[in-house]
Amino acid sequence: MPEMKTPVAETLVIGAGELGLAVITGLLEQNAECTRSISVLLRPSSASTRTDIARQLKQKGLQIVYADLSTETVEDLSALFAKFNTIICCTGFVGGPGTQRKITSAVLKAGVGRYVPWQFGVDYDVVGRGSGQPVFDEQSDVRVLLRGQSATQWIIISTGIFTSFLFEPAFGLVDLQGAKIRALGSWDNRLTVTTSEDIGRLTASILAHKPPIQNEVVYVAGDTFSYAQLAEKMEHYLGRPVIRELWDMDRLRAEVAAHPDDGIRKYRLAFARDTGVAWDKKQTFNALQGIEVTDVMTWLKRQQRHVA
Repeated sequence: MPEMKTPVAETLVIGAGELGLAVITGLLEQNAECTRSISVLLRPSSASTRTDIARQLKQKGLQIVYADLSTETVEDLSALFAKFNTIICCTGFVGGPGTQRKITSAVLKAGVGRYVPWQFGVDYDVVGRGSGQPVFDEQSDVRVLLRGQSATQWIIISTGIFTSFLFEPAFGLVDLQGAKIRALGSWDNRLTVTTSEDIGRLTASILAHKPPIQNEVVYVAGDTFSYAQLAEKMEHYLGRPVIRELWDMDRLRAEVAAHPDDGIRKYRLAFARDTGVAWDKKQTFNALQGIEVTDVMTWLKRQQRHVA
């Protein structure tokens, strides 16, 4: 068991992508005076976009630290993490397989006071291993690591999939232009989705909650629906009938077998289930706390306004 360091009032957000920036915004909305106590870990890069992000974060008063999660060792990351009391991991598997195990091991070795791991997705306790998506197995490993110790407090935030991902053409579930909806496994199977902006706000609220939330899985949701209900929503949004296409389990398994290195096909198979990927919105943290969130129809209308 690592020795606990003297706590410091500092938070490290790992990553500044869609989720990382949303979490940073949520933290600043929760407490506008906390800018000097927030640091952001970025990957060293000469890319102009990365440089621009770092510049923007610095202008807000945030501190920047650099590390390459794919090459740094557990010991290296542990030394970096040791000065932070709270760490929020907002980067997924860009560092390759084992990234989340490595980050979690480094957090625990450093004796960080509180950790929010990259578990912003499905209920990995219910999904378990062998879902068809190897990264889900790694997420189960992270939970085993966290529950096997008591020095670091942790909060897992289950969000379902990002609302934006539901409409990604590569995912293939919603084709707005073609007015087509595809269901994974069954039309009765359900999905929970949450926008990245809401995840950021809710993460900040969960961290600020009194009494403190410790060693718990917290569920949030922007919307929960069956594929059949999703088709109805899209018909209402488009104002015309949609084509319904069922991708059954035989098809999904065959596609993964034919394309074993295709992560999107593995995601489709992993989400083709009736448990673990959706939960009742009424029982979520946001509902119980009376926090307003964005459902699918509202998100679509906002995107339409942005395009217009």
